[in-house]
Amino acid sequence: MKNIGVIGAGSWGTALALTLSNKGHNVKIWDLNKEHLEELKKNRENKRYLPGISFGPNLNMADTVEEALSGADVALFSAPAQHFRAAFQGALPYLKDDMIIVNVAKGIEQKTLKRMSEIAYEIKPDAKYVVLSGPSHAEEVGLALPTTVAVASRSLELAQEVQDIFMTERFRIYTNPDVIGVELGGALKNIIALGAGISDGMGYGDNAKAAMMTRGIVEISRLGEALGANPHTFSGLAGIGDLIVTCTSMHSRNRRCGIMIGEGVPPKEATEKVGMVVEGMYTTEAAYELAKRVGVEMPITQSIYDIINDRIDPKQAVNALMTRDRKPEA
Repeated sequence: MKNIGVIGAGSWGTALALTLSNKGHNVKIWDLNKEHLEELKKNRENKRYLPGISFGPNLNMADTVEEALSGADVALFSAPAQHFRAAFQGALPYLKDDMIIVNVAKGIEQKTLKRMSEIAYEIKPDAKYVVLSGPSHAEEVGLALPTTVAVASRSLELAQEVQDIFMTERFRIYTNPDVIGVELGGALKNIIALGAGISDGMGYGDNAKAAMMTRGIVEISRLGEALGANPHTFSGLAGIGDLIVTCTSMHSRNRRCGIMIGEGVPPKEATEKVGMVVEGMYTTEAAYELAKRVGVEMPITQSIYDIINDRIDPKQAVNALMTRDRKPEA
């Protein structure tokens, strides 16, 4: 059994803390929001994000980052992607050289267009970094419903160690050597989920959503390959698997946000109504810039970028996508 410090007590951080602590690991969780942390202590559950799921004796709250990571074998980062740099920098004094660093945030940093692993290695070049990603709604993982994800690292041994630490009979983990692909798959699918939600909000039905998802994974793969990812990764859990679950479920905050936009709610107002971070709004901006940088065509991403920046409305975007020049599929 391991000592694990969790940075970020949102829905996903809490769900993983529950999974790990119920397996027998000693878990301490910390959050920047002190009021939220006090609620967790008082209620012994995360009423805000995962109501009704009680904490076991192995899951406790830490008052500081130092306390959460003191004596830890694993540092689990579950801060939103746009706050990962600040969270990692704040934890740096307490990250021992032999500590495994597991990141579960899915996104691309807007200003730098860097993936989370690139940020981690920039700050701590010798980081023992592992990314965990795949089709995994926190609401289901917290209830111990069957879930399967992937972990990726530069080191196969490190990925296998995290596989052993996290895996349970209800939380199955596969290893993948492609850090770039796993990170990009987890980040970029949120863009397509926004699009799927917009389509649903406009009442366009299953055919349109299937097209959005299928052509969406083509865009994700196209950009991924240009950035050095293995194209096969996008056929797996961190690619099509995560895309399916995010585009079809009401647990998905990106899809819910998209539905409201499709119904006519302004993008900024829709984001506020979701009440949690909508990573796809940030990732769309970053992916749009990355695609321009490497010269990759991403028409769906371009359309969603234009919608959320109030350049066009959803109906205009659909018309533009449907009337593009004829092309072969392969």
